[in-house]
Amino acid sequence: MKKSEVLLYLKNFKKAVEKLREGVECAEDELDRDGVLQRFEFTAELMWKTLKAFLEFNGIECFSPRNCIKEALRANLIKDDDILLDIIEDRNKTSHIYSEEVSKEIFERVKEVYLDVFKDTINRIEKNL
Repeated sequence: MKKSEVLLYLKNFKKAVEKLREGVECAEDELDRDGVLQRFEFTAELMWKTLKAFLEFNGIECFSPRNCIKEALRANLIKDDDILLDIIEDRNKTSHIYSEEVSKEIFERVKEVYLDVFKDTINRIEKNL
């Protein structure tokens, strides 16, 4: 993995987080919330793939979202693997099951917790590049 590839992943992840933030701020109804959740799915995917790229650049292989998050914790790239694993679990829920109640709960976690976690992850990657 080249540094330029890591930087490209990071750039795309940052854009996705910004779009997610915009969606959260503008969401007014169920349709808007569903759009935010789709952005969340995309952002969660970019999060773990950015971690994967960074780790590979540093000679650490990982093969799945869970594995990459665990390796990122070992490498002191993230401070709390449990929340990132929660993100992956919620991403899977939004992708495979539709429940209005679950959607509302995940939307609130995106708004109140996950956006800050995404931003912190970006900051930590940038500090370590």
